[in-house]
Amino acid sequence: MYEEKLKFAVIIISMDRKIYVIIMAAGSGLRMGADKPKQFLELGGRPILQRTIERFHHTVPDARIVTVLPPDCISYWREWCMDNGFHVPQILVAGGITRFHSVRNALAKVPEGAIVAVHDGVRPLLSPELILNMLERMKECRALIPVIPMVDTLKVLGKGPGGELQTIDGVTVDRSQVFGAQTPQMFLSEDLKSAYELPFDTMFTDDASVAQAKKIPLSYIGGERFNIKITTRDDLVLADAILALKQA
Repeated sequence: MYEEKLKFAVIIISMDRKIYVIIMAAGSGLRMGADKPKQFLELGGRPILQRTIERFHHTVPDARIVTVLPPDCISYWREWCMDNGFHVPQILVAGGITRFHSVRNALAKVPEGAIVAVHDGVRPLLSPELILNMLERMKECRALIPVIPMVDTLKVLGKGPGGELQTIDGVTVDRSQVFGAQTPQMFLSEDLKSAYELPFDTMFTDDASVAQAKKIPLSYIGGERFNIKITTRDDLVLADAILALKQA
């Protein structure tokens, strides 16, 4: 049943627009404290980046993969793929000085008239169902963002004279209106390419914020708790546990 759904999605969606997936893996991973960028660390015996790329390739085989890497890691990744028999076709792109500039570099490889998904290279645990459901929704919207509701009580705090955390008077947060944005974030390529012609702004923290500045209407879909971004060593431990649970 799942294979039939996958085949249907690939054939029907591809008839209208080609699908490009930009895998953002240009970070240095300083918060991980490892001897290599976090996207190259192993998760269940394979590099995190490989697992992320495989998830999209196996779910939507016709998708074009654009992998954005630190400039000094492109030759390393190309050689690693060759040496380890990882032959998923990829367009390798050098990242820029910020995530904004890295996405802009990748979009130069994406034509207009496509659906483009931008995904963090260190989110390898998203489900095929999320990808397929989002592609189905993209038949009727211009931008689609996966979000999850906040479950923790939220505090808005400032810093006192000595750097200590303290309450900011008059500031409250209604948790029911706060959601965490995930990736992949999907767009019509002509919309996103146009949005990334805007000047860089430090408020651009994801692709949705860039699209919103261009007044592109955003639609939302429920994300996944296990679709975590592996940023710290604790995240890697959690991802190992999630992977073991999924494979059990």
